[in-house]
Amino acid sequence: MKSFTSKSLIALIALAISAFAIGTTEFVIVGLLQTVASDLSISVTKAGTLVSGYAAAIAIGTPIVTAMTSRLPKKGLLLSLLIIFIAGNTLSAIADTYSLLLLSRIITAVAHGVFFAIAATVAADFVPKDKQAQAISIMFTGLTVATILGVPFGTLIGQHFGWRATFLAVAVLGVIALITNWVSIDKPERKEDKLTIRDIGRLIGNPRIILALLMTSLGFGGTFALFTYLTPILEKVSSISPDHIFWMLLLYGAATAVGNIIGGKITNQHPVKALRWVFLFQLTALLLQMILLPNTMLSHLSIILLGLFAFMMSPGVQSYIVSLAEKLVPSAKDLASALNISGFNIGIAAGSALGGFAINYLDYLDTAWIGGLMVLAALILAVINYRLDQKQKLF
Repeated sequence: MKSFTSKSLIALIALAISAFAIGTTEFVIVGLLQTVASDLSISVTKAGTLVSGYAAAIAIGTPIVTAMTSRLPKKGLLLSLLIIFIAGNTLSAIADTYSLLLLSRIITAVAHGVFFAIAATVAADFVPKDKQAQAISIMFTGLTVATILGVPFGTLIGQHFGWRATFLAVAVLGVIALITNWVSIDKPERKEDKLTIRDIGRLIGNPRIILALLMTSLGFGGTFALFTYLTPILEKVSSISPDHIFWMLLLYGAATAVGNIIGGKITNQHPVKALRWVFLFQLTALLLQMILLPNTMLSHLSIILLGLFAFMMSPGVQSYIVSLAEKLVPSAKDLASALNISGFNIGIAAGSALGGFAINYLDYLDTAWIGGLMVLAALILAVINYRLDQKQKLF
């Protein structure tokens, strides 16, 4: 923090507020899955597509829209995206069918993905290179605070006033984010390189970029294989009462905040070097769930372990892809960030789908080892990426 100016710190906090609003709308559906399913008369696994569908929309729409808007001023683009975000959540609040709710989620998702992609590069530009991962982690703190406060309180609002009230509250958060960004973020002083079709081809055709994106997708997929269905798992496997779910989600969110802070600090110098250990611990935490979750008392420990390592990778993988792009295709840095956001959400969609498969055809606890296999693959890719970095002397 000492190397950050007060101006840059205020701007980072404004971005974190936005991340809080955006993170809440993506993840709060996890706590509302049963409520939405009952109200719309659909199955829990079909309601789960509101998570995977949202993630798929981010994955597909983010790089396309980012490339199309690459010449627009970043501040104006960020504000426009927040306006779309507010509109999408307002539509969710009035949706009376599954189809309309899914459509509203898709609209919100595209704004979500592009905002994070641009905001990550803006955050990195505020600080020296050796503090970029920490700056990005400050922005992503909003995302983790969303899991601390946004998800449990959004769930509480949904349980007492209906799930539509939750999305209306998120729309209000979007208005607050819009105001803070408008006041706090200046137009970027750095002259940005213009993105060309050739740059796009060089980026998506670069095997190093592809390896990094796969690592991101598999790491996040491992988390969401279980997290998507965390509420029904806690109720049916851990015998946690619905009234106590709020406190479990609050505990999970607090652990993710700690994990995110740690992740930002340990990945400043060479992100992928630290990510090897992050993925190893995440893998261990997921496999332990098969022992911990069936015990009501030990399930509290399981929630702490899950939360601690769920988003610890976030600053590292985002900083890593931006750093790689700066060295390999500098003018495509924003698009690289966008592709990594897509990578996050391809992983979320895949993990959610595999978790749904486990619940339909296997058992709730099978989500843990399925997630573990995805994280194991991410760990292997982290080791490969680190060795290639050393061989090519990129860092």
